[in-house]
Amino acid sequence: MSEPRRRLPHGVYDDGVDPDVRFSLANERTYLAWVRTGLALVAGAVAVHSPVLDLGPVVGTLLSAWLLLLAATCVGQGWWRWQRTERALRRTGHLPGFGGGLAFGLGVGTLVLGVTVATLLALL
Repeated sequence: MSEPRRRLPHGVYDDGVDPDVRFSLANERTYLAWVRTGLALVAGAVAVHSPVLDLGPVVGTLLSAWLLLLAATCVGQGWWRWQRTERALRRTGHLPGFGGGLAFGLGVGTLVLGVTVATLLALL
């Protein structure tokens, strides 16, 4: 009988025992939700930088860069959280805390404030 194939990433799957598949798949769905959110932020960065909104080259570039930074942070946070949660499930330990939501909320709030100010200034 052959040895089972090792799954990637080894640092996660070589740790502990396989948890109930429902929990592992729920963790994966949460990670994919973070990736979808990051993709939506990239689409927003393209939209903000487009000439249709006419926010000006400096404001459009700044808002677009902020959205891209949020997108990268979102995907990175999703991956980091997936790994920590999967390890906790495999070790039957406590699930990790979640401070990423607060940081992400503050980033989006800052973005909303920036877009509102830029839009109001463009109307003047």
